[in-house]
Amino acid sequence: MRLRVCVFLALALLSVSLAPGKDKNKKKIVLPGDVLQARTVMVVVSPEAGIPLADPRGNRVARMDVENALSKWGRLTPIDDVRTADLVIAVRKGSGRMVTPTISGGPPNNPPVIMGPSSDGSVWSTGGQRGRPPDLTNPGLGPQDTTPHPSAEIGPAGDTFEVYRGRVEYPLDNAPVWRYLAKDGLRSPDVPAVEAFRKLIDEAEKQQKGP
Repeated sequence: MRLRVCVFLALALLSVSLAPGKDKNKKKIVLPGDVLQARTVMVVVSPEAGIPLADPRGNRVARMDVENALSKWGRLTPIDDVRTADLVIAVRKGSGRMVTPTISGGPPNNPPVIMGPSSDGSVWSTGGQRGRPPDLTNPGLGPQDTTPHPSAEIGPAGDTFEVYRGRVEYPLDNAPVWRYLAKDGLRSPDVPAVEAFRKLIDEAEKQQKGP
């Protein structure tokens, strides 16, 4: 089994200081103006995430749960075009363990193709994608093994929710503007990561307006 060491170990350490917590001395929240003005968002599965053997659909379901929570919030509209999305949110469902057996290889955000017979005997398909979508990361960096193969993903045990600027080339190659890491952070139906992001934006706007 190949051992695929992900960047999530470093992210786990960084997220301790970035995720919201209780602080008696309230600090000023600084978010870029373009993030506060954002109105569209594309939600994707982190390219670093493999397919967990114990929960093959976990990351895709988490992505849909995040999209639904964002739609209920109403401030950000989920869209499928990274070129016009103001923000890109990358999610990864944690397994509760630091080492997770996975299947790696191939893009994690391509929708599955479901085929079946129609009433007239012809074959129909749904969920397929026409053409090649823009890359979220630079395809020229790192190994490009697109053949599915067993691997072991090393990363944080909790769920990961990262916010990136959109409307740029290879958005996930840049540093996230905000990161949330917590156990059950992507849990449906409340999706704590989305609620934490909403509160962060609300507080940042209040501080902008002043007393």
